[in-house]
Amino acid sequence: MINKFMIILVTCGALLLPACASNTALEHYAQGDIYSEEGKWDEAIVEYERAVELDPELIDAHDKLAVAYSNRGWAYNEEEQWDLAISDLSKAIELKPDLAEAYNNRGWAYNEKEQWDLAIFDLDKAIELDPNLAVAYKNLAVAYNERGRAYDVKKKWELAIADLDKAIELDPAMAEAYNNRGWAYDGKQQYDVAIIDLDKAIELDPAMAEAYSNRGWAYIGKKQYNRAITDLDKAIELDPELAVAYINRGLAYYYKNMKVEAIADFKKVLEVTDDPELTAVAKKYIAIMGGSSTP
Repeated sequence: MINKFMIILVTCGALLLPACASNTALEHYAQGDIYSEEGKWDEAIVEYERAVELDPELIDAHDKLAVAYSNRGWAYNEEEQWDLAISDLSKAIELKPDLAEAYNNRGWAYNEKEQWDLAIFDLDKAIELDPNLAVAYKNLAVAYNERGRAYDVKKKWELAIADLDKAIELDPAMAEAYNNRGWAYDGKQQYDVAIIDLDKAIELDPAMAEAYSNRGWAYIGKKQYNRAITDLDKAIELDPELAVAYINRGLAYYYKNMKVEAIADFKKVLEVTDDPELTAVAKKYIAIMGGSSTP
């Protein structure tokens, strides 16, 4: 009788093992939820991974694990640890390819790493998956704006304008995008169009020194030197270290044949920046006017 009883116990125990394992998985899953609520992403990930390991069919645990990786990636973004963020967000997307927030968060990280093409790809995907994800539209606008600014720096004006059109379409209140597009129109010598954009940038952000400087340059292009100097005075008031504003004001003074003022501005450029392009322009005009580039 004892042997038969023991056999029955062993058999019952064997039958109960899967249920026990499942319960253990659910316990880890529940603990993962607790940690998630507390924002303890490292601990949550450990618990969800354990739940999945014990019960690979526990679909909710897979989903929660993806969200935990996404949230930890978001936390790394907040700490400006972009590579760690991208690693976690890539894992989240691997686990749950339809997780819009993970694409958004990875797009944010790529924005900060100035990898604009990757950012735009991810943010487009986030919006495709969730057209109501407002933050993704904002981040996408930033990506187009920053890529447009990069094209400005490279003097690729048409590419810049195309990107900045898109940024403004996505976020019509983005002052920086109007400034950057105005800069591109300045580069194309379309000064009237540039001024419209730069007026809008200043309306949206009256403290944007670059917009005043860029509008000053547009007025120089239109040979309205007094209006240019007024804008450039304002740009320098707002940002006394803005070297390009001194360059632009120096040029306005130069065209007005105000050599003393022009030389003073070009010498100021040499004080506030070591940018080779700007310092070369300053030294060139100081030499033209017979001044010395040394103190």
